[in-house]
Amino acid sequence: MNVLVTGGAGYIGSHTAKHLATVGWRPIVLDNLKRGHIESVKWGPLVQAEVGDQAALKKIFDEYAIDAVLHFAAFAYVGEAMRAPDLYFRNNVVSTLNLLDAMLAGNVRTIVFSSTCATYGDARHIPISEDHIQQPVNPYGESKYMVERLLHWYGSVYGLRWAALRYFNAAGADPAGELGENHDPETHLIPLAIAAAAGRKQALEIYGTDYETPDGTAIRDYLHVLDLAEAHVAALRYLQAGGPSTAFNLGTGRGHSVREVVAMVERVSGRQVPAKEVARRCGDPPSLIADATKAATVMGWVPRHSSLENIVQTAWNWHITEANRSGLGTPGAGR
Repeated sequence: MNVLVTGGAGYIGSHTAKHLATVGWRPIVLDNLKRGHIESVKWGPLVQAEVGDQAALKKIFDEYAIDAVLHFAAFAYVGEAMRAPDLYFRNNVVSTLNLLDAMLAGNVRTIVFSSTCATYGDARHIPISEDHIQQPVNPYGESKYMVERLLHWYGSVYGLRWAALRYFNAAGADPAGELGENHDPETHLIPLAIAAAAGRKQALEIYGTDYETPDGTAIRDYLHVLDLAEAHVAALRYLQAGGPSTAFNLGTGRGHSVREVVAMVERVSGRQVPAKEVARRCGDPPSLIADATKAATVMGWVPRHSSLENIVQTAWNWHITEANRSGLGTPGAGR
């Protein structure tokens, strides 16, 4: 099966492209490389173009006989979205609309969409199930919610078959060490804590210590990126088998606070994480934990790699290996 992977040079997209190849499917990566990394495209051809480029999409559908689409391409920084909502609606929503139109024109009717728990907004109950009200509190979450509504109506009117995977917090790295998390700028907690532990960042900023949580810091449900990759294959198989279009939460059902994550980085690395406490970021809910029962019962997907220790250990291993490759050294290489 030929699978178009939009944003396949990015963090989650590249891990999923590798997993597609592992199960015998062919990933065709579409990425503009503005935020992705060409060195992460190793398991299939790369087409460098914008995801909303109709001419490029037509060429891809014609040349590669695409059977299905995994749609990762999107901007995903909450802080940036709060400063420039127009950028997010144009890139995440308008480009997706162009992609859906190109799919219809190319007679491709199956898509798995990279959505987010940010579509829920502030949690009214924990854990969060798929029937929780969707009321985003930032433009990033709103843009993903808008795409979910596009999928609904394209499914109802044009017969598009879709699955929206609402991730909680993706983390970790390829256990084989070929891929890892490398954003620029980096805003995610675990790689920032690792950078601080390794001496490549002066201090980790802890955003908010006055949340109504046991230790005052925000709580998130961390999911290993390999489990996310496996979920995308499970979703494709579910749709291939005739499963109705729907949304699935992807998470572990367990939450870890910022302080707990920092403690795990210190344990794995054997080094202290220098940190400073700063004000909350606008748009950050206090706690997000998934109820992923539906994904388990309907798709047969359960996370197998997502203990906090394994997430941090694989991330640490990758970052230290990358530091060695770039000549930055490995201070406190840990275990």
